[in-house]
Amino acid sequence: MADNDWRRMLAALANQEARTAFARITLGLPLGEGARERRALETLLAAGLVSDAGDGPAVSESGIRAALAAGGRSRPTGVQRFLDADGRIDRYPSSAADRDELLRWVAERTLRPAEVLGERELTGRLAGLTGDPAALRRRLVDAGLVERTRSGSEYALPAP
Repeated sequence: MADNDWRRMLAALANQEARTAFARITLGLPLGEGARERRALETLLAAGLVSDAGDGPAVSESGIRAALAAGGRSRPTGVQRFLDADGRIDRYPSSAADRDELLRWVAERTLRPAEVLGERELTGRLAGLTGDPAALRRRLVDAGLVERTRSGSEYALPAP
């Protein structure tokens, strides 16, 4: 079933005659014999809301479930829960474990092993992930995921 089939289903149900026919089919009531009823049934069949196995139209639970599975939005998992559509941090997790996971993700994407960056360069990279790169830099240092040199002017990932 295509990802947009749920749209076809909703469009069919937006039609009064198709909606009435769907209700009659759902309740096990007979449909009328007129042209309107035939068009309504054709609309429902094309949308996948009903099927006709020869013994009359019936609600297509499998078609509806397939459309829901294909067209439903998946919930973000992991670090993605804390990022906006542009991949920038939109909030910090309240859970320490989630916060640690997010900061590790940032550190892995910002610095390569054995790479040493000046404060300005690190801040520039972090600016692509947040509106407050200085605060994010401090969070990374406080979490021990990024080390600052004694002079405080350079940053690197801790040695393994």
